[in-house]
Order: sequence, then C-alpha cells, then structure tokens
Amino acid sequence: MHISTGDTTFMMLCTAMVCLMTPGLAFFYGGLSRSKNVLLIMMESFVSMGIVTLIWIFGGFGLAFGRDVHGIIGMPTDYFALHNVSLVPNAVHAASIPFALFFLFQLMFCVITVPLITGAFAQRLNVKGYVLMLIFWTILVYLPVCHWVWGNGFLAKMGFVDFAGGTVIHTTAGFAALASIAVLGKRQLKERSMKPSNLMAAAIGTGLLWFGWFGFNSGGALKAGLLATTAFMNTIVGLASGMVVWLIYAKVVHGRISFVDVLTGSVAGLATITPCAGFIKPTMAIVVGIVAGIVCNVAVSIQEKLGWDDALGVWGVHGMGGFTGTILIGILASKTINGIAAGWHQFMVQVGGVILVAVYAFVITWIIVKALAMITDIKPTKEQVEEGLDKVLLDEATYDFSSLKGGKK
Repeated sequence: MHISTGDTTFMMLCTAMVCLMTPGLAFFYGGLSRSKNVLLIMMESFVSMGIVTLIWIFGGFGLAFGRDVHGIIGMPTDYFALHNVSLVPNAVHAASIPFALFFLFQLMFCVITVPLITGAFAQRLNVKGYVLMLIFWTILVYLPVCHWVWGNGFLAKMGFVDFAGGTVIHTTAGFAALASIAVLGKRQLKERSMKPSNLMAAAIGTGLLWFGWFGFNSGGALKAGLLATTAFMNTIVGLASGMVVWLIYAKVVHGRISFVDVLTGSVAGLATITPCAGFIKPTMAIVVGIVAGIVCNVAVSIQEKLGWDDALGVWGVHGMGGFTGTILIGILASKTINGIAAGWHQFMVQVGGVILVAVYAFVITWIIVKALAMITDIKPTKEQVEEGLDKVLLDEATYDFSSLKGGKK
C-alpha cells in the first residue's frame, strides 16, 4: 500500500468541507427558527462536534467500521481510544490515504446526522433531552446503519449501495424526525407558525451547505480522480435542477415563489443526489433533481396536511430526498461510472434496504425518545416556550434590542 499525496490532500479538503456543514446547518436552521429560540437550535448543531467525536473515539468508530460481527455491527474494541487508528493506510478502507484521515472523514458524517433531525422538533426538547438523544441515537441508530451499509455489514453484502449518505444520513435523520414529533407532539398552537428570524443567516447557512456538499459527495470516492469528479459534477447538477423544479412546483401549486423556496429547493436537490452521486452520469443527475423537486414538495405538503408538526420539513426534504435518491440508483445507475448497473435486481435491493433502514430508524428513535420522556423531563414547559428557550435555558439572546429602546442597556 502506498500513500498518495494527491489523494491525501483531496480527502483532507473534503473532511474540512464536511466539517463546515455542521455550522452551516446551524445557521440554516437558526435563520429559519423563531427569534426567541435561535441559539438553542444552533447550539444543538455545534455541540454535536464535541459529544459525537468522543463517542467516535471511544468505541463508535469500531462499531461502524470494526471487524464485522454477523453482519449486524462492528467490533467496538478494534479502534477503541484510537487504537490502530494510525497514519498507515488500511487495505479495506481507502488504501491510498492514512487510515486516520478515513477515521476523520467518516466522523464528520456522524457529527452532522443528529443535528439534521433538530429542525423537526424545534421548541420541543430541552438541553438535557437533546444531549441524551444525541448520545443514544448515535449509538443505537447511526452506528449500526453505518456498519450495515459502509462497514461490510449485511446490506453491503446483499449489494446495497449508498455513495455518500442518502440512506445512512438523510433517510435515518428524516424518519427519526417523524418518530420524534410523534412522541413529543406538536408545538403550542400560537407557537406553531415558524416565522424565520433571519433569512440572511439562513442564506449564509445554505451557502455553507452548498460548499461543504461538494466535499460530502465527491469525498465518497475516497480519492481524487474521475469518480470524485463525476460526483462533484452530479452535485451541482442535482442542486440546480432540484431548485428550479421546486420553484416551478411552488409557483404552479401555491401561486408564488419565496426566498425560502430557493433555499429549501436546493437542499432537496442535494439530499436526493447524495446517494447516487457516484453511480450515475451527469445527464441523469438532471432527472434526479427533477424528481427531487416534485417528491420532496409533495412530501412536505403531505406532512402539513396530516398535521405532522415537522417544523422545518426535515422528513419531507432530507428523509424523502435521501429515500428517493437511494431508490433511483436502481433505475439510473451506469456500470461505466462505478461498477453498479441499473436493473430489476439492483432496484429491489435498493428499495428493500432503504425501507428497512427507514423503519429501523423510526422504531428505534420512537423507543429512545419515549423511554427518555418516561425516565426524565426532556420537554420545555409551555411557559418556557412562551418566554423563549434561549433566555430560559441558555440565559442568552440572539439579538440585542436595547439600542432600539432609547439606548438603555
């Protein structure tokens, strides 16, 4: 095995780009939240970097990528406390870069997954509740699913593929969001309209997500080259066509287009292209974006019609985007890109695999949140929500309005 300086440089950049997506998500969700609860939802993204990194170091990486145990989970002791996480390449995982870099790149995927869920249950978890959910969900949902798909688990052995996380990240997060709101319930009636506090912050967050997503998807190749370039190109094509079709749908169905539609449509396109970015030709990425713009819009409409209080549309955009993109591999994949050919067999494997993951994420999340609610107090009170969770739980404020009150502080 030989370390490639080009591949190493490329993967260091991709790792840093994916890392930037977590604060990007914080700005995206923070800008779309109500002004009294901005800091709490942003903190939920930032704190994941600390807690999840420690989980990853102390057993998490082994559970995901350690020696396979009956196709279900990895051996947690394999890389416990950075044991054997060295600068020497690993023959199984990314043979041209230091193994420690593979460790870090995969860590960034794990870090961002639970923060994706937070947009769904905005204003319905206190700090203790979120931290407990972050820990248990990462261990019980993300790590097993990651092993099944990317750690040579039973789904991988069946031929199931997910290039950059449409199933492992977006589907698990989206269906976990549904389970969370099923247990936590709806926000207080007068709190239910989620009027954005700062669309400029949301736009900055979206821009950071755009930038990071290139590393997110092209880094799935684990080395620089033609495959990474294909994924890179598919990313921008999926983003663009997803956004435009989302806007057309919004105009035709709702009669108007908003700035939030521009931001959300682009994210829907990105979430849907993610699983198939390294398996399809760029021309097919246009099709993926078209499907994303329609399916994700319909999904958001369904959840609104059914009264699912998914505050920022996590299930409709991320969950159904990742779910749909995973299935599209079985329809659009080209063998010349990455050895996976579309066909009935691949289609059925993709459908079965992503349904299994969606159901697993929903059920285990429901159990986690239900159990935590029974054991301890994880929900803020009605009075706390009305006063503002930033003030009550963090004793901080996003905006200082004292200058607007005669200069008094």
